[in-house]
Amino acid sequence: MYLPPHFREDSLPELQRAIAEARLAVLITNGPQGMVASHLPMLFDPTPQPNGRLLGHVARANPQWRAYDGNEALAIFPGPEAYISPAWYATKMATGKVVPTWNYVAVHAYGRLEFFEDAGRLRSLVGRLTERHESQRPAPWAVDDAPKEFIDSQLKGIVGFEMTIQRLEGKWKLSQNRTAEDRAGAIAGLKEEGGSAEQAVAALMTDREKRS
Repeated sequence: MYLPPHFREDSLPELQRAIAEARLAVLITNGPQGMVASHLPMLFDPTPQPNGRLLGHVARANPQWRAYDGNEALAIFPGPEAYISPAWYATKMATGKVVPTWNYVAVHAYGRLEFFEDAGRLRSLVGRLTERHESQRPAPWAVDDAPKEFIDSQLKGIVGFEMTIQRLEGKWKLSQNRTAEDRAGAIAGLKEEGGSAEQAVAALMTDREKRS
């Protein structure tokens, strides 16, 4: 990932938090036919230290797991993102020398994959993934709500994977290269004109301003 110094994020807690909060990731591996990518929900486990590990599963029919060549894989975790209009910048009024851009957060996690088919491990993984995404619902659904025989048959259709994270890259592109006045204008514009994604980016930018 291209990482200009002012956008680079090296704080391990920040990187891990972004991974844990991401709802969907992209798993990229290499094989005999070249690169393959799958869009998957994943679990983040902080052990082993220092970086932790990722857990997820793919469909058994997905050729990615059979084609994996055993080399380093990449998991991409997108965070909040939003278009930044140059109309929001104070510099537009001063000189007009402004162009559009995009603000976003992204984390890249690298490591080797271990695929597994053990029914017990798969059942535990599916249970944890379900709990993560159901826990905030008024009446959460649980894997045990379905008949055991049905769940057992469904588990036969997936293959689990585990990645111990060897290295992490993080990019928090939040207008750090603009003046304080331009950043303030972008934050105001995002809040006034945007939806939930824009509000999330505005909140991240505001937090950065408070820390600087």
